[in-house]
Amino acid sequence: MKEKKRMNRNLVFIGMPAVGKSTVGIVVAKRLGMGFVDTDLLIQDQEKKLLREIIAEAGLDGFLKIENQVNAGVNVRNSVISPGGSVIYCADAMEHYKKIGTVVYLKASYQTIKRRIRNPKKRGVVLREGQSLRDLYEERVPYFEKYADITVCVDGNRIEDTIKNVLDEVNNYKKTTEKKKKLDRELGKN
Repeated sequence: MKEKKRMNRNLVFIGMPAVGKSTVGIVVAKRLGMGFVDTDLLIQDQEKKLLREIIAEAGLDGFLKIENQVNAGVNVRNSVISPGGSVIYCADAMEHYKKIGTVVYLKASYQTIKRRIRNPKKRGVVLREGQSLRDLYEERVPYFEKYADITVCVDGNRIEDTIKNVLDEVNNYKKTTEKKKKLDRELGKN
């Protein structure tokens, strides 16, 4: 008997620092009975160093190579994955995440990010020489939009509202995806 292919979709949260990827991710994981993975912790565990130490020693490009390798190797099922904001620069990692999960972009306006971060250096936001937080924001948004399967705006929302919106959007996405697969099967597209 052929085993029915079970849809095992992880949820991968992307977005700028301070949008709530970890905070929202942990609660969403609990509510859905899923595991939770913070890839920054995986990187620190693998390298036996804090992220800022890795960046200080390897530089931003060296860090991105490590980030790409660690994220591309995440092999979990039924989990919420919260990678660092810079994962969108890691092509292998993002290709992997698109294969193993549904990518949820927690979107915030620049004003929201600026208010939440206040001091980028204290927050651990890595800016290239001469780069402002606004420059980083404008550089990353097209990547977030490119990779997102689902987009949930966090502007003006309390954490509980964002969690509800994520759960609603994930449920809607799942229903839409199932309908599309059913239609494809009926049309013989497999």
